[in-house]
Amino acid sequence: MSLNFLIAPDFAPERFAGWHMLNTVLQKRSAESLHLLTPASAAEQAELIAKGDVAAVYANPFDAASMIRDAGYVAVARPLGKSDEMVMATRADSPLNSIEGLKPGCKIALTDNKDVKLIGLRLLEAADLTEADVQWQLVESYQAAARMTIKGEVDIGFFLAEAYNSLSRLTKTQLKPLMESKLADITHVLLIHPRIGASLDKLRDALLGLAGTADGQPALDELGIEQGFEAMSVEDGEFMIDLMDTLLS
Repeated sequence: MSLNFLIAPDFAPERFAGWHMLNTVLQKRSAESLHLLTPASAAEQAELIAKGDVAAVYANPFDAASMIRDAGYVAVARPLGKSDEMVMATRADSPLNSIEGLKPGCKIALTDNKDVKLIGLRLLEAADLTEADVQWQLVESYQAAARMTIKGEVDIGFFLAEAYNSLSRLTKTQLKPLMESKLADITHVLLIHPRIGASLDKLRDALLGLAGTADGQPALDELGIEQGFEAMSVEDGEFMIDLMDTLLS
């Protein structure tokens, strides 16, 4: 029977081929049949998870915390040296030079990536702004957030740092970064549901053994996870949940 392997919808488009490479290598190394799911939005991801037949998820930390707590998933691995940081940027010719210049009623473009929003709200405390002080403009992609920011339709955009760095050179010349988070402890994680039994250990071991191998390293390089993955314990998962709760409080 094929196991569904879902990838969070917030990865950069150029990583798409890398996920297919990784899926192929994991199938070979674990002797498990994996069906890759790449939802286009957070809503589509939620629909797929709700069906109850997704065995493994590469999830952002906000979604991972709720999946562990509410859906019974177990955090088994996270990427080494690849934390989830976020960038706040405005258009290149904006008079804004720091987030302290933002005023109540400002407009911010963002995707439905809840951990990026949570981190951003923490950073906005420096400007004495709360969630209620902002006019949020929800968009489908980071490219759309960049377009709105460049056109001046919003004051700033919120971006996952990797997504910002993957924007085209032309796009980035039309943007001006104001701040980047430096949290380090927040990462995407691989979740596996215990209902798949012994397959859980096989998938985890296959993922952890990729770095430095002839078939695994090219996939890791394609994904920008050059150092590979490290194992996570139950305690690591609980720490991540506590961290996300702290951001929410």
